[in-house]
Amino acid sequence: MLTITLFYYPFTDPTLYRQRSQPSEDQRSGSNVLAEPAWQVFAAAVFLVSVPVFAEAPLVRNFPWISVVLTLFWVGSSGVLLSRRKTWLWGDLLLGFAGSWLAGAIYWGWLRWEPLLHLPVEFIALPLPLWCISRRRLLVGSWFAIGSLFGTVVTDVYFYLVDLMPHWRQLMQVDAEFAMPIFQAAIAKVQTPWGIGCAIVLGSVLFLSGILPLGAAWKSPNTSLHRWAFSGAVLSTIFVDTLFWFAALAA
Repeated sequence: MLTITLFYYPFTDPTLYRQRSQPSEDQRSGSNVLAEPAWQVFAAAVFLVSVPVFAEAPLVRNFPWISVVLTLFWVGSSGVLLSRRKTWLWGDLLLGFAGSWLAGAIYWGWLRWEPLLHLPVEFIALPLPLWCISRRRLLVGSWFAIGSLFGTVVTDVYFYLVDLMPHWRQLMQVDAEFAMPIFQAAIAKVQTPWGIGCAIVLGSVLFLSGILPLGAAWKSPNTSLHRWAFSGAVLSTIFVDTLFWFAALAA
């Protein structure tokens, strides 16, 4: 489904993609012009990781098929944006988001009761961005997808290390009124020295993985837009995880 967009639109050709990835002479002459699209890509990546989590969760829980079908809308919108020179960048980013959305819809719609299946399902869209990166096509959306998936992997590793998977499984099987004891048991594990230590280490991994690419990206923002997309996706994972942590404490 996602590959249709790759082969239909002409500027998926590597030469055309590189031409449109490079800033013009006018852009090179002004730092403000250079910085603007870079920050827009970063902000869009943060938005696409953070906000849809809260929109997709209730939708996919009650209407999973609608969530899956929405993937067609994201892909179609991406195609429209990709067909226009002025909006190709956002079509690129939206296509990377579509793969993440589809994986989330499938898992949280039908398989959320088994945490061990989370990462395998999240990886179903990975071949597409890897293929694009190997051919230097649609780099912004591809690296956004990689960054989003990397954040998911690190979060799941934390759940494994702190032994929260049984609580995850239980929460998916009980009604909301019976969830409080499960939340409390999970929070008790998180607040142990081991839980806090793992959070510090893995949080640092996410932070450094998100910050370090920006060092090179800062020097030439418009030729490193994929780095801004990757960093935005990774750093927003910290934001989302922190929000869920506070929500659990307040529950």
